[in-house]
Amino acid sequence: MQIRELSVPDAYEITPVQHRDDRGVFLEWYRFDRLEEAVGHSLNLRQGNTSVSRRGSVRGIHFAEIPPSQAKYVTCTRGAVLDYAIDIRTGSPAFGTWDTVLLDDVDRRAIYVAEGLGHCFVALSDDATVSYLVTDVYNPTREHGINPLDPEIALDFPLGADELLLSPKDTDAPGLSEARDQGLLPDYAAARTFYDSLNGAN
Repeated sequence: MQIRELSVPDAYEITPVQHRDDRGVFLEWYRFDRLEEAVGHSLNLRQGNTSVSRRGSVRGIHFAEIPPSQAKYVTCTRGAVLDYAIDIRTGSPAFGTWDTVLLDDVDRRAIYVAEGLGHCFVALSDDATVSYLVTDVYNPTREHGINPLDPEIALDFPLGADELLLSPKDTDAPGLSEARDQGLLPDYAAARTFYDSLNGAN
């Protein structure tokens, strides 16, 4: 398993080793100890989610308030999605930047997105099946969104605008600056303090 930090701090690409024979393939798509080496703490997993999406479906940009927010470990078990980690933490040196990982059923990579980061993906195939392990249960009162089409963030989607399928919840969400002005965005210093508390728990 190879783990690489993305250009967005506290987000990681995980590439598993696949073992193939005439029966098929075997891989470890999640290893708590290997991830702990990279991020400084093991994950206290609280919920598992699966979504199945049509080609062109966009889910996100989503995030939750710190603490405890919700770290995500995401993989695509069927088809392909382009997954985005977006730094929306006010005060972060990388504020407003994003990076991507192609998640598919060929390389079978995963992405880890720390608490306080924004998360989004676009389905590149029909029936794209994405599974998430998360560190807290869904709490609608602490969940927020940013419009994934916000020109300030300027996510680069590999599909035409007429091919994208978005929910009203996501298109009605504020842009990055509006969310910041409304006090919705996580604070970078508070996020770092929270990460340090998790690292010290081991």
